[in-house]
Amino acid sequence: MGNEEKIYVIGHKNPDTDSICAAISLAYLKNKANNTKRYHARRAGQVNEETEFALEYFGVEQPKYMPNVGTQVKNMQIEEVEGAPDDITVRIAWEFMQESGISSLPVMDKENCLEGILSVTDITQYFMDSYTKTILADAKTKYFDIAETLNGHVLVGDPEDQFTDGRVIVAAASSTRFLEYLEKGDLVIMSDRTDMQIAALENGAKALVITLSSDVSPAVRAFAAATGAVLIATTFDTYTAVRLINQAIPVKYLMRKEGLISFKLEDFTDDIREVMAKHRYRAYPVLNHQGQYVGMIGSQSLINMNRKKIILVDHTERSQAVDNLEQAEILEIVDHHRIGTVETISPVYFRGEPVGCTCTILYSMYHELDIDIPRPIAGLMMSAIISDTLLFRSPTCTERDRVAGKALARIAGVDIAEYAKEMFRAASALGSKTPDEILHQDFKKFVFGETVFGVGQISSMDPDELKDIAEKLRPQLPVEAAKSGMSMVFFMLTNIIEEETTLLCYGKNAANLLLESYNTELTGENKDIAILPKVVSRKKQLIPAFMNALQ
Repeated sequence: MGNEEKIYVIGHKNPDTDSICAAISLAYLKNKANNTKRYHARRAGQVNEETEFALEYFGVEQPKYMPNVGTQVKNMQIEEVEGAPDDITVRIAWEFMQESGISSLPVMDKENCLEGILSVTDITQYFMDSYTKTILADAKTKYFDIAETLNGHVLVGDPEDQFTDGRVIVAAASSTRFLEYLEKGDLVIMSDRTDMQIAALENGAKALVITLSSDVSPAVRAFAAATGAVLIATTFDTYTAVRLINQAIPVKYLMRKEGLISFKLEDFTDDIREVMAKHRYRAYPVLNHQGQYVGMIGSQSLINMNRKKIILVDHTERSQAVDNLEQAEILEIVDHHRIGTVETISPVYFRGEPVGCTCTILYSMYHELDIDIPRPIAGLMMSAIISDTLLFRSPTCTERDRVAGKALARIAGVDIAEYAKEMFRAASALGSKTPDEILHQDFKKFVFGETVFGVGQISSMDPDELKDIAEKLRPQLPVEAAKSGMSMVFFMLTNIIEEETTLLCYGKNAANLLLESYNTELTGENKDIAILPKVVSRKKQLIPAFMNALQ
């Protein structure tokens, strides 16, 4: 299951019942017909009350929200560079980086969350610029790590204790000069001279690193144990021990902790591209939503990305589609509208039929593939047909819609007329909504040449409620036009029982377009209201009339 290819089925923004139900029904159909891919229904906007009623009635969860199908970090080739715990030594980190061919090493805490980054540059600058003798103490270096870095072992003392005070010095001078220089708490690198070792311990040395030796005399061991000192033996010579000992510090002392640049799996590549261009690092760590480290990406990862694969339902207008559609790979389109402005890079499977609802097409597809329609799916498809055809009253309704709607009602086990009343009643319960929410409940944007306009629609069985909504919405139309940059905004208040629409309009040429499209009169204080008898369909009646007038 985890390796199956994911394909998303998604409708338009401001989705209506057909858009949501078609996505769910087609994803179910595809999953039943295909075992190698996994189809997921998604929504590009907020579910309205009518759709919510249908989903709750038939016990189906809302599709997950996907407002953007642009490529994300999780679609990139993430290099699985192993992260390092913060207590490993610089030497081990360097060897790992050289073996792995990486220039940046992510450093993790115990929960695998990113704590810092250690780069090759950090290491080289440290060894070129570091002159302090207290570096091991400052870094609180473990004696075990000192011994391991020097290919030695701890003879006396607790290997897990840390060297926290004092300097690192070399016993290279005469015994007199050396003892004058020695301070209490120092770590001394020295040869296997027993007298010098005893003298160093007597004068307060905290630790001795004995070079060219694998053992130390019992007398020195006993003295060290009595004074609480640590003895480390290494077969390296003094020069090698001096050169390597600073590599024993833990990486957490050297790593960069401030100003780290990392990306989340859900980040969109459009956003990270700008960050990469600004900073030009070779690699960046990737974290999951819990902040845990996943891997590394570089600018080269932007070249070969796995684009999201999607199927569009119930629309072919680019202005109605989910954001960043051009970054996705469209595999298929199933729709019942006119062919719009969606463009594809390669040929796709396209099924567009002149019926009243996308789910009517899906009903045929289920029969063609001989796949049974379960009750919840049948209920959703029926709800979509009822909604789009206004229970077979719309001029968009075809005989196929009637046959499919009634057959699906039988599978769902409902009286289609009674169910439609309940669903429309739920859809028209808009009293608690703001004008902006009502406007965008079912709002679509259209582009015709240089003209850009929007049309929203609400259907209700209650004329008084429609009248109240009209008063709420009239001031909202100019707000929407200014906000979205559209030249004209229209809103249809459709009375399902009377099969009549009250049309609100706003915009410089909105009234002219309306008058050229219909033989009607404008009423209201601003001459912005028209009554359109027998007009109930935005797709079949209003938009074609507008397009003809614009032509």
